[in-house]
Amino acid sequence: MEGLRVAKADLRVFVHPSQSSNLLPAVRRRLGSLLFKYYELFDGVLLSHEFSIEDDKAIILPGITPFFGAKVKAKLLLFSPKPDLILEGKVVKIGADSIHAVVLGFASAAILKDDIRDEFKYKEKSEAGAFVSRLHKKHAIKVGSMIRFSVKSVDEELIHVNGSLLQPNTGCLRWLYKHQSDDASHDRSKKRHRDAKSDKFDENGDKKQRHKSSKTYSHE
Repeated sequence: MEGLRVAKADLRVFVHPSQSSNLLPAVRRRLGSLLFKYYELFDGVLLSHEFSIEDDKAIILPGITPFFGAKVKAKLLLFSPKPDLILEGKVVKIGADSIHAVVLGFASAAILKDDIRDEFKYKEKSEAGAFVSRLHKKHAIKVGSMIRFSVKSVDEELIHVNGSLLQPNTGCLRWLYKHQSDDASHDRSKKRHRDAKSDKFDENGDKKQRHKSSKTYSHE
């Protein structure tokens, strides 16, 4: 899945002076409060972090309750979806006019009917509906399916993605993996068939060995 990236950052984390004797867990809690939120500074949603405190010395912030800033070197895992990137999510709701999914367990995504290619037709089931391909009956999208879709637009404040299934490489992830695997197996089979046809055999049915031409040089 696209939209994930790792970034290195030099940060200054501000904590309360009462936590100065136990700085490591204080910084961890402070960075933990940033998880699963969008920050323009990072240009993405913070998913996880690793850090080390680079300097024991801290800058004191003047004020009624003076905080101090610890210098931290951090490695950040960010979720940064952009238009045209490919994402994967789990379908949680489906209807005749839209598909709703969750990406990475926290980000919401919606795909409206106009952004679902004509290949898929909505069909009512016993309890919930499904979008079923007109070309491949086993290619179906229903509640619980993992889907691959492209990003149309992103609302960073709500961490909401508007998606699209117009591209041919999008749809039910399980079907796409199997289909791609079958295509790869078919291509390998065709290659073996071509190689077999190109082999030459002698009159006894033995495969002829291919010899490279060689030249002999002599010195008088």
